[in-house]
Amino acid sequence: MKNNYRRSYAYALSFALFLTYNSPTFSQNQPQKTISGIITSGADPLSGVNVLVKNSARGSISDLEGRYSVSASANDTLVFTYVGYKTQEVSVGSLSGSRSLSFSRSRSGSDGDIVFNVVMEVDAQALDAVVINAGYYKVSDREKTGSIARITAAEIENQPVSNPLAAMQGRMAGVNIVQTTGLASGGYEVRIRGQNSIAAGNDPLYIIDGIPYDSQTMGFSTVGATTIPGGNISPLSLLNPQDIASIEVLKDADATAIYGSRGANGVILITTKKGKDGKTAFSLSTYTGMAQVANTINYMKTDQYLKMRREAFANDGFNEYPEDAYDVNGTWDPNRYTDWQKELIGGTAYLTNAQATVSGGNGNTRFLLSGGYHKETTVFPKDFNYKRLSVHANLDHTSTDDKFQLYFSANYAVEQNDLPGLDLTQLTRFLAPNAPQLYDSEGNLNFENGTFANPLAELEGKYLTDRKNLITNARLSYRVFPELTLLTNMGYTTTGLDESRTSPNTKYDPSYGLSSSYSSIYTNRAQKESWLVEPQIKWNKTLEKSKLDVLVGASYKKQTDDVLSHFARGFANNSLIYNLAAANTLSVNRDALTEYKYQAFFGRINYTLANKYIINLTGRRDGSSRFGDGKRFANFGAVGAAWLFSEEAFIKNKASFLSLGKLRASYGITGNDQIGNYQYLETYSSTGTLYDDVSGLQPTRIFNPDFGWETNKKFSGGLDLDFFRDRINLVFEYYNNRSSNQLVGLPLPGTTGFPSIQANLGAVVENSGLEFSLNTHTVKTKDWNWDTGINLSVPKNKLIAFPNLENSTYANQYVVGQSLNIKKLYHVTGVDPETGVYQFEDYNGDGEISAPEDRQYIADTAPKWYGGINNRISYKNLELNFLFQFTKRDGYNYVLGSASPGEMANQPDFVTDQWQNEGDQSETQLFTAGYNFDALIAHSRYMFSNASITDASFVRLRNASLTYSLPQRREGSLNCKIYLQGENLLLFTKFNSGDPEQLTGFLPPMRKLTMGFQLTL
Repeated sequence: MKNNYRRSYAYALSFALFLTYNSPTFSQNQPQKTISGIITSGADPLSGVNVLVKNSARGSISDLEGRYSVSASANDTLVFTYVGYKTQEVSVGSLSGSRSLSFSRSRSGSDGDIVFNVVMEVDAQALDAVVINAGYYKVSDREKTGSIARITAAEIENQPVSNPLAAMQGRMAGVNIVQTTGLASGGYEVRIRGQNSIAAGNDPLYIIDGIPYDSQTMGFSTVGATTIPGGNISPLSLLNPQDIASIEVLKDADATAIYGSRGANGVILITTKKGKDGKTAFSLSTYTGMAQVANTINYMKTDQYLKMRREAFANDGFNEYPEDAYDVNGTWDPNRYTDWQKELIGGTAYLTNAQATVSGGNGNTRFLLSGGYHKETTVFPKDFNYKRLSVHANLDHTSTDDKFQLYFSANYAVEQNDLPGLDLTQLTRFLAPNAPQLYDSEGNLNFENGTFANPLAELEGKYLTDRKNLITNARLSYRVFPELTLLTNMGYTTTGLDESRTSPNTKYDPSYGLSSSYSSIYTNRAQKESWLVEPQIKWNKTLEKSKLDVLVGASYKKQTDDVLSHFARGFANNSLIYNLAAANTLSVNRDALTEYKYQAFFGRINYTLANKYIINLTGRRDGSSRFGDGKRFANFGAVGAAWLFSEEAFIKNKASFLSLGKLRASYGITGNDQIGNYQYLETYSSTGTLYDDVSGLQPTRIFNPDFGWETNKKFSGGLDLDFFRDRINLVFEYYNNRSSNQLVGLPLPGTTGFPSIQANLGAVVENSGLEFSLNTHTVKTKDWNWDTGINLSVPKNKLIAFPNLENSTYANQYVVGQSLNIKKLYHVTGVDPETGVYQFEDYNGDGEISAPEDRQYIADTAPKWYGGINNRISYKNLELNFLFQFTKRDGYNYVLGSASPGEMANQPDFVTDQWQNEGDQSETQLFTAGYNFDALIAHSRYMFSNASITDASFVRLRNASLTYSLPQRREGSLNCKIYLQGENLLLFTKFNSGDPEQLTGFLPPMRKLTMGFQLTL
């Protein structure tokens, strides 16, 4: 196998050398010089620039790095043309005698050839031609055949966000991002064109400066799940958004297949900022602001609540209130009222951010160094905060002859998070509004003589995290011939996490008499290291009417994960609680060292004919250590094609209003191995029980080397249109992806001793949909500019097939023909007018309501459509940006996880239409204080009925910024901007259970308002 790949490299190299040495000469009459160099837009290389010798058929096209080479005589004139940029003409004779051209630099080589670097000037009447990062290669927006979405630093910097994922929300068609908590460093759910896998991972692949970045959280749910949902700490929060130059999202097979299995769920490419030519520039930016919970639930006031409680006891047949009914039996003040949402999560969080950058360079060497500091407090009582320090360094060097290039980047961040051991949002729905005050007269926590579970006692426990992250990337390239470049991409990443959650005895009522021997702590220490090497060969050839680009490469990655988690209990003093050696009891919850190896060979062939017909072929052979010996390797690939019909003469001559018209389509296969390590091996774990002073072992997994890769077959088609000299840009896309060979746990008989075995199942999941994007330059004058961007996604997820579903453990979760996001629920038919208790549909007709037989009502919580509307309006030095995000979907409401109305827990103020007398027609069943068994059982079913699902659609003013640039007195003087920025400023929704994006009881996204300035010299 290895010899075959070595042979393929040799064939590619031989073919490239053959074409190089057999390229034709164009003139034998005059001495020819080779003029070569790099064409840029001033900062980035431009690919696809046409370089022609005037009045001849000779020419060249710049490659993906902006390089070109052409032969010409001293009497010739070179013409540089590119869509969106001004045409430039340069006399070859002037190049050897002049070194001070306004838009270029030239110098003679030692062999008489000329190196001539060109800076193209943007055509003010055309939309900028954008060079897009597609991972292993770059492509112009005009020539791309795949589906790629993009945002830039200009959009990111207008948002007061601490996580790059937050900056992407609502800005890209086909990309749905939901924040799981309002706490800094909390997780995000990211889905690119839907959920593909039933049980394996659905997260996209993240690439930061060419280096894969593991998106799996290192948090341990046992430690952090009470504060951050699932203990899911976002790895991306370690990356400073202000260090990012652009984010590209690869969506279809044409764009993702070159990443093989890793691109099955889409690819997110993050490119950090780098230095630019010119004098050394200094930049300082800082902002400060505040944040609050934006949307809460309107709960009952004290009089409403007590009325409910008294009615509940009357319904339950009580003439006197029980001893533990402190809220109504006179123990607590019946006239007292506390808004617990305001008390526990109604504080103000404060934000501080500072960034300093120095950058500069010349034609050969460019550099950038920046440092950032970010701090956020919380809305909880007491002093909790999040801090992050980050450093970003970048060096880019090109040799004098433009043959050798060196690129190096490093990102380092240190993060500390100090949070309570429990998100207090979860307590606000259960506290009585007339509960006692939080502190007694001496300033101590008030437990009201053992009658009150003081919520602030939870703040005695702490959840602490300390993370460090380093991402380094080095890229070396050497241009052997004008058409042939050798390069190597190398990277090293290391991430460390220390997290702990304490439960000291001081969080309990002192009347219990608990000492520090009851204090406990959970800890988790995780370390992740990976390194990557990717040698590559790039070859390009420009013929008279066509262009060919070839890329061949290999990838090798190794990653190790080391995790050690403890539980300790019993300390002589709480000051020793972080010293595990001082604990009376110490147990190991998890101790694992795992290794993951991945290798691949990949290639790409891109052919352009007549500048209007484009075909793109990509292929990859992947090998993963997560499969058995016979299943480790698999082949993936894609074909993409585009037709620039606007270049056809019959359209170009008659439709002058059409700047660009392009039809594109792609089809390919990608894979998925996101199942964790060692799933195919027979594994054992410690029993924790000693026999003859030795701990025993027990089997935990059956050996199965026969399961292999999930496969995802993707089809995508698109229509790109630019009108009126690129003033209006329209993109329509349709996609259909089918994921099969699903990796799931197949159930086993109990006699085997194992609940399931990892295997491939013939289930098929389909994601299809329509995407629409519109970008306009609505107004473009000397003083006024108004740009608008609209994106809309209409996705559909469906389980196409699932063999023997009815006999599997998934029978109660999925239905063939329905979405993977469905919930199977009871169907509430109303309140029985005679008994006052909820009634439910008896699906199987056996006269009883039971699960799962009668949980057959299907509710789909997947978004039906979503998108965003972004506007940028500027007048002279004043600029306004704002983004409205919208989503149409159903979601869980307050009913899920609620107490039965009438129990000692508050209810939303609209829970008032209750049953009271026989014959009543009501929406809510009779109130019960917890003693009516039938009502309690009915409410437990009600929580998992269609009543818990409601319309969670919304329109949100996600971001807004107002920036003023102070006029410069002279060119090159100090530049100053001052700005106001906001996030989650307005919400329009019918949802009455808080924030429609936070449906699990944790802190919702914050409303932020900041003010800052930026100085550049």
